[in-house]
Amino acid sequence: MFKKILIANRGEIALRVIRTCKEMGIKTVAVYSTADKDSLPVRFADEAVCIGPPQSSKSYLSIPNIIAAAEITNADAIHPGYGFLSENEKFSKVCQEHGIKFIGATPEQIAGMGDKASAKATMIKAGVPCIPGSKGLLKDVADAKKQAKEIKYPVIMKATAGGGGKGMRIVWKEEDLEALWDSARQESAAAFGNDGLYMEKYIEEPRHIEIQIAGDKFGSACHLSERDCSIQRRHQKLVEETPSPFMTEELRDKMGEAAIKAAEAVKYEGVGTVEFLVDKHRNFYFMEMNTRIQVEHTITEEVINFDLIKEQIKLAAGEKISGKNYYPQMHSIQCRINAEDPDYDFRPSPGKITDYHCPGGHGIRIDSHVHAGYTIPPYYDSMISKLIVVARTRDEAILKMKRALGEYIIEGVKTTIPFHQKLMDNEDFKKGNFTTKFMETFEY
Repeated sequence: MFKKILIANRGEIALRVIRTCKEMGIKTVAVYSTADKDSLPVRFADEAVCIGPPQSSKSYLSIPNIIAAAEITNADAIHPGYGFLSENEKFSKVCQEHGIKFIGATPEQIAGMGDKASAKATMIKAGVPCIPGSKGLLKDVADAKKQAKEIKYPVIMKATAGGGGKGMRIVWKEEDLEALWDSARQESAAAFGNDGLYMEKYIEEPRHIEIQIAGDKFGSACHLSERDCSIQRRHQKLVEETPSPFMTEELRDKMGEAAIKAAEAVKYEGVGTVEFLVDKHRNFYFMEMNTRIQVEHTITEEVINFDLIKEQIKLAAGEKISGKNYYPQMHSIQCRINAEDPDYDFRPSPGKITDYHCPGGHGIRIDSHVHAGYTIPPYYDSMISKLIVVARTRDEAILKMKRALGEYIIEGVKTTIPFHQKLMDNEDFKKGNFTTKFMETFEY
């Protein structure tokens, strides 16, 4: 087992990793930018190293600075959290070259799953259901038109190096394709330095359901059931829950089996997720594989009583997975509490938190790095906390979440708490009647 782990991240996920490391008897090193010098991860880690100014490019994204911090503190492993360098092929490789264990996927796995076109080809070969689409990247607009006719409209063009909705365009009819082709390529080139596009059938009324997986270095994998992430805005998740209200036992078994095939096809090591789009007929299609821990890992932990960060560390240290699949025994919902103003199109609201009171009681969990007097910097993600509830049924979980949101006091900045309160009262949400398009018609 590792003696000392450096956490190459900030905020709540850095604190989350520190807590598990302490419970495992592992020393921790926090790295921080000058904007985060007073943060809780810095306070609670065994050691802390400043790695640069507030800009991410000069601190949390600076591979030389992070490796130097690991070397001067004699850390034998690095946990990247999520975001930043967690799915960076170069970072994973540099860690290998310096004899530091990267607690995440290998460079080959990141490369294979990070490029969406090659990931899809791998999944088709492994027998995982995929959305009908182009064979590889589109050569030019004429090729795009030809393939769209074969796939049948509506289609969606996506950036091969993309994420977060960048370089993505829905095409409903042929006469719109050329203009959307040009704008998608320009946006993709600007965002990722790569203007390659591929095409898929556009799935109407989709749900976004992901399967948590774990794999070991011996080639075995298991799944830890599903999470429904359909409530999202501009491809950013707002609320997640497990089990999905749309799920059946038969569908869970099929999706779980497909996720295991996906993990074993790339000999996946560590914890990750296989993300699927599920149509209204419960047909499911591979979307992407995330080779890291995710923001919403918390709800899986709550319904199966399982520490996923601990499992991630154990797998990185060469241990075997348990060998069995896990199924939800309870119902859990997570609301992302962000420093944003829902009255003004979720505009970021950085600033000083003047008063802070967390909800409590049975079945309530708060993953957060903030406190009264903490200043939310404008340089990073606007997340304040993750509010997680667990109960025996979905109805009980919604009522518990309403109660918890009512107790949550955050003053000094605008937050998404009022939005979540309204969502919990929405009849369609309460009935589980929603898709990824829910926020397009939800009136806040």
